[in-house]
Amino acid sequence: MRVRLYFSFILLLLAWRVGAQELFTPPVKSNSAFKAGENLTYQIRYGIISAGVANFSLTEEIYNDKVVLRAITFAQTTGLADKLYEVNDSYESWFDKKTCLPYKQARSISEGNYKTNNEVTYNRKNNTVNSKLSGIHGVPAKILDLTSTFYYLRRVDYSKVKEGAVVAVNMYFSDAIFPCHIVYKGKENIKTKFGEISCIKLSPVVEVGRMFKSTDDLSIWFTDDENCIPVLVKMDIRVVGAVYLKLIKYENTVNPMVLR
Repeated sequence: MRVRLYFSFILLLLAWRVGAQELFTPPVKSNSAFKAGENLTYQIRYGIISAGVANFSLTEEIYNDKVVLRAITFAQTTGLADKLYEVNDSYESWFDKKTCLPYKQARSISEGNYKTNNEVTYNRKNNTVNSKLSGIHGVPAKILDLTSTFYYLRRVDYSKVKEGAVVAVNMYFSDAIFPCHIVYKGKENIKTKFGEISCIKLSPVVEVGRMFKSTDDLSIWFTDDENCIPVLVKMDIRVVGAVYLKLIKYENTVNPMVLR
């Protein structure tokens, strides 16, 4: 069975579609978590096997006369995984510095013989998106994209979120609307290559099926500090077992990393 390696953990949002449940949308803090120039690099591992890397970078640009943040997420296979099934995927988002709401998204996918590209622009006045592949669609207000959702989650005020509460957002991806529900699991200490770090734990509610055995088979640990950087992702996947994404490098963060 060929397993596609979607290394950027934001791509796991694809599995976050669930049925109706009680929703809680927490407040977002003014941004002290990230800035232009930040660069985060992750290693993807199956046990002791290194399968690929993912990189998240931010720059400041002008888009339609507005100063915005441009986020680029790039993921690729390495080593044996690259020889078995080469993956080179990139996702981009031009989003508002205050709200994290995107004005434009772009993606370029190259996975084995499969390749596709698309661009989507957002009209915030009438709540529509315009996809180069499928045209104009109505969407909910304040909808995010894959990449901007990652940065939105880093700005949530988790001090006002009770353990077990659900962080809920809507996301536009692959010309469809995805309601995303993420359960706040509290705090844990995580050992990293940089030292032990106090973290908050989030568990996206995933769909049980071909990929996952239970609804809590995906967990993400963010630093419990002003940066709120994801340092570890763990996925328990059918067939291949546990898959880990680990932070291996960070540059130009707003605040120093807080170690225990």
